[in-house]
Amino acid sequence: MNEICVKVKKLAHFDESFSLPSYETTGAVGADVRASLTNRDTLVIAPGERKLVPTGLAFEIPIGFEIQVRPRSGLSLKTALMVVNSPGTIDADYRGEVQIILGNLGPRDEVIKHGDRIAQLVLATVTRAGYQVVTELEETTRGEGGFGSTGRR
Repeated sequence: MNEICVKVKKLAHFDESFSLPSYETTGAVGADVRASLTNRDTLVIAPGERKLVPTGLAFEIPIGFEIQVRPRSGLSLKTALMVVNSPGTIDADYRGEVQIILGNLGPRDEVIKHGDRIAQLVLATVTRAGYQVVTELEETTRGEGGFGSTGRR
């Protein structure tokens, strides 16, 4: 498996007892990232609310790559919390703190504790597109059908 170096800056509120984003198994694609709360306590997310959860980390991502922020399946299954802009993109030229946007889709408060694994980060290659205006598009069988037009099964 190829490994690309992503430089990481630990910010002042990063908890030094935490590891950097890490892969929990040898076959894992996403590296888990933890909540590094400035008060080292908890963060309550009320029903219907979205909050930025700090990680205490900033990255230098190589040009030609992005880091995608994705939900952790266990967090999504066991709580009503979701990464609401999933997958989120961290661009190669962004140097600020990576914060995870979590939203509470359930009826009760959800609590994030300092050190909770809140999302997974996936390094991905990027291909930039050039966009060209045309007057006609090539015909396909599907055509303009969308939003369930291919059926449920």
